[in-house]
Amino acid sequence: MTTPPAPITSLITAFVGELRAAGVPVSMVETIDAMRALEVIDIGDRAGLKATLAATLVKSERHLAAFDTAFEVFFATAPRRGEEGRGTPTGPAAEGGGSGGLGEDEIEDLRRSLLQSLLDNDMEALLDAIGEAVDLLSGFERGRPVGGTYYLYRTLRRLDVDQIETLLREVLSGREGELGELDRRLVDEEVAERIEQLRQAVQDEIRRRLVEDRGREAVARTLRRPLTEDVDLMHATRADLEALEDAIVPLTRKLAARLARRRRMLRRGRLDFRKTMRRSLATGGVPIDPQFRVQKPHRPEVFLLCDISGSMATFARFTLQFTYAMSTQFSKLRSFAFIDTVDEITEFFGPGTDFTDALARVAAEADVVHQDGHSDYGTSLAAFLERYGRDVTPRSTIIITGDARNNYRPPQDELLGEIAAKARAVYWLNPEPPSYWDTGDSVMSRYARWCEGVHEVRTLRQLEAFVEELSLPRSRPRGRSL
Repeated sequence: MTTPPAPITSLITAFVGELRAAGVPVSMVETIDAMRALEVIDIGDRAGLKATLAATLVKSERHLAAFDTAFEVFFATAPRRGEEGRGTPTGPAAEGGGSGGLGEDEIEDLRRSLLQSLLDNDMEALLDAIGEAVDLLSGFERGRPVGGTYYLYRTLRRLDVDQIETLLREVLSGREGELGELDRRLVDEEVAERIEQLRQAVQDEIRRRLVEDRGREAVARTLRRPLTEDVDLMHATRADLEALEDAIVPLTRKLAARLARRRRMLRRGRLDFRKTMRRSLATGGVPIDPQFRVQKPHRPEVFLLCDISGSMATFARFTLQFTYAMSTQFSKLRSFAFIDTVDEITEFFGPGTDFTDALARVAAEADVVHQDGHSDYGTSLAAFLERYGRDVTPRSTIIITGDARNNYRPPQDELLGEIAAKARAVYWLNPEPPSYWDTGDSVMSRYARWCEGVHEVRTLRQLEAFVEELSLPRSRPRGRSL
């Protein structure tokens, strides 16, 4: 075994720092493991290096995207032979949309070179052509604070990748002769794979040049994106929402297993003096085997009230989905939706129900609009207390999700006080940051005085932390007094 050279050690340290900044949990022990693993591999093998670092530093599949981005920056490929002195074009070729004075015939020659290298599967020729394309079409300027996405867009747009894709499909289809349905699908898959290879190679080339120009840390900061569990639910893109959907079930399984483990550890209650003394008779009165009272912690009975008005729809969706995925941790779970009145929606989420179908039923069937369809927390609380107040007991935990923006209507917060007096506890989950509370039409502080806790919950990580706190047993049920 050989100790990694000092430059590699400092590079790994900076790399781990970037992973932590991106939200990937990497401990000191795992960093030491990574350094030891590097002693037994060929660090010149980039693929092997990446696999080794991933195996030692990444614990969750959800963090692989952040790891891949950081790795591509910190371990960017070295310049190809003949590129060291190659500079970025200046003058007309670097101006005016990335091609300037470059003629269409020259761009067409570039397309042919790329097409031929893709057809021949010649990676060396492909990289040479891509280097030339980035030189001539990206408009790359050293020292200019522009993200790599900008240069990528300029290069691919001027190359007209769609045209390359069309030509590639025509050539591959012609090679295969008359195509059946299966052959056509295989050609389509091969074309998609090679075009993705082209896009990725252009992106890698631009990233390498950015790293050379600005340094690893600066580029990594530019490319850093929040982890799935840290995405703001209120401002998530469509891609973010899809990733969140995929992340919820694994997150809840992990959390349920952790809670079950902690419950087993918490079953041991206070010292049982009588049993301890009786057991000590076998050891001459020496209490070497303390006995404890066995606790029987109950799982909370949860009433979930969700504001599903337009501004809260995405937040309510993920709160419902996460809570229902955790329903095994509760003795009973009842759900209610409200806008300016409230309706129970528990039956829409029965066993085996597709969650998307259940949400569609909520939108179509739930009776949550009584007046104008704008949030009215006061009226909704009055309706809940009138219709379901008798079901609230000292075992009940009430969770209300919403921004407490009441459209300047009477908050009727004393009704929440009546509910709190009946219940074990009331919690409020607000997707807005605390600095927004009590601004405009928000009346958060009026409701907060009746709550066991008011939590900012804008991400899955925050929602997970709240559910974990809620699911752990308490010594005794508690209610609030008016």
